[in-house]
Amino acid sequence: MRSSGADGGSGPGRFPRWLAWFEPPPALPVAVADSAEAAASFRRWQRQILFSSLAGYAMFYFVRKNIGIAMPAMQADLGITKSDLGLFLTLHGVIYGLSKFANGILGDRCNARVFMVAGLVASALMNVGFGLSSTGLMLGVFWMANGWFQGMGFPPCARLMTHWFSPRELATKMSFWNTSHSIGASLVVVLCGYLVAGGWRLCFLVPAALALGSAWVLHQVLRDRPQSVGLPELPETETPGKGEGGEEPWGRFAWRAVFCNPYIWLIALANFFVYTVRYAVLDWGPTLLHEYKGIELSHAGWMVAAFEVSGIAGMLLTGWLTDRVFGSRGARMCVFCMLAAGVAVLLFWKLPVESKLGSTALLCLAGFAIYGPQALVGITVANLATKRAAATAIGLTGLFGYASTVLSGWGLGTLVEARGWDAGFAGMVALAGVGALLFAAAWPAQAHGYRLNQAK
Repeated sequence: MRSSGADGGSGPGRFPRWLAWFEPPPALPVAVADSAEAAASFRRWQRQILFSSLAGYAMFYFVRKNIGIAMPAMQADLGITKSDLGLFLTLHGVIYGLSKFANGILGDRCNARVFMVAGLVASALMNVGFGLSSTGLMLGVFWMANGWFQGMGFPPCARLMTHWFSPRELATKMSFWNTSHSIGASLVVVLCGYLVAGGWRLCFLVPAALALGSAWVLHQVLRDRPQSVGLPELPETETPGKGEGGEEPWGRFAWRAVFCNPYIWLIALANFFVYTVRYAVLDWGPTLLHEYKGIELSHAGWMVAAFEVSGIAGMLLTGWLTDRVFGSRGARMCVFCMLAAGVAVLLFWKLPVESKLGSTALLCLAGFAIYGPQALVGITVANLATKRAAATAIGLTGLFGYASTVLSGWGLGTLVEARGWDAGFAGMVALAGVGALLFAAAWPAQAHGYRLNQAK
């Protein structure tokens, strides 16, 4: 017996036997007849899904963003150059972007709970391998593999959020969920800022242990979609693409709703510049502060954490403004965010601020601005593609986002090594401006694609 086709034709038999555990669970009969009781049950599950997926994705950052604080110690211990470290970051990011795209296509049709847990466990194991390695070859192998498994984190979360929350509230709720990025990244740089004193390897082994424990918890509390726990499909998000001939095949729907949508392509390209600026600060922040400002690494960890924490406020405010002021049209909000991010980087670069407090304040301003579009890009394309192809659309934007590591990783490392940090700052300001222009080009995009795709 096949399950509901709400996910583009899910049901037993779609997956090979050895991959059957990725199969979405079948839709259960509606267990609660009373409407008030059903609504209360829905709200309870929404809270559980929101908070557990937020915490789970934060743990992905524990086994990805730990490398930033470890890089100076790795340089001293293993003799690795900035260019080599930048190449590590670039290859990891490119593979992560490709994985996010490929796993986005899979994530729209897989059990979100199993998919997310599998990715977190695999990433933790790659961190163990990295932390126990000493040669450049093995370090590269484990970190590249980690990049692939990291791409299994966001797509199931996109599936969860678009199945459990309506388009009218998705910007607010998913902006709150997106604080997982900042929570995870800020906590791990603080943790590793102290762990590195005992050796850079602890920066990988300890977060890996924490991630494995978190994976077990996720398996216990996550559920794929409302129908899998006996609740009805979320109102106002009925599966688009149905007509007299039955449900439109998922591949055809995804091609039309995602790959033939010019606004999704514009937003994806803009995401390249969002991530360039964001990761330039996040990955190189400790090194930049240590070399450019003369700040010790333990304090640098706290300052980069402040950049992330301020991003939480930025995401929450921009998500609320997007729903309340811009009618859930995220691209419009992103224009102003990218302009503000460019100004913040310019101020950090040009203002003669020498104190730790002043430098931290300017980093906070940059984080507040850049994390708005970082959150809104996924929200915007998920709404445009609808829940049926949300992970695919987010995977496409992720492909562009993490291709940016060519610039933020290897490119910036090489540029700074040759021309100094002033050249790096100038590049970041210019790229923020280009991102603002691309978001402006997507200004006419609609709030969501449900009615449009139902009409096709």
